[in-house]
Amino acid sequence: MASILKVDDLRGNTSAGDITITSEGGSATMQLQQGLEKAWAYLSTNAYTVSNSFNIASSIDNATGRPEVNFTNVFDNNYVVASGSTYNRIVGYYDTDGGITSSSYAHALIDSAGSFVDSAELGLKYSGDLA
Repeated sequence: MASILKVDDLRGNTSAGDITITSEGGSATMQLQQGLEKAWAYLSTNAYTVSNSFNIASSIDNATGRPEVNFTNVFDNNYVVASGSTYNRIVGYYDTDGGITSSSYAHALIDSAGSFVDSAELGLKYSGDLA
């Protein structure tokens, strides 16, 4: 018979934020909070309006192909890793010079010719340590 565990708060026994889980194969462990996405956003239209998100306070359209998002809860440092997907044949995706802070992440989108281009839709995910 399967068990069901229903809780509203999950805390480690030794330390509240220290919850270790075992890998599928059983030979490795990791900290639960390290494997979670800390923020994500779905931006639509060329003005990069936030259509749906988690831990995203707002977005800014800095220029053609240069969206920026501001986090609701800031990261502990600037070591924020982003990944994303676009829907307009954009082949390049990278952060702009100096565009990563603990409270925001600026992006640049380029096409195969190396030109900055806007995307009608943009999905973004962020990992790192929250403050």
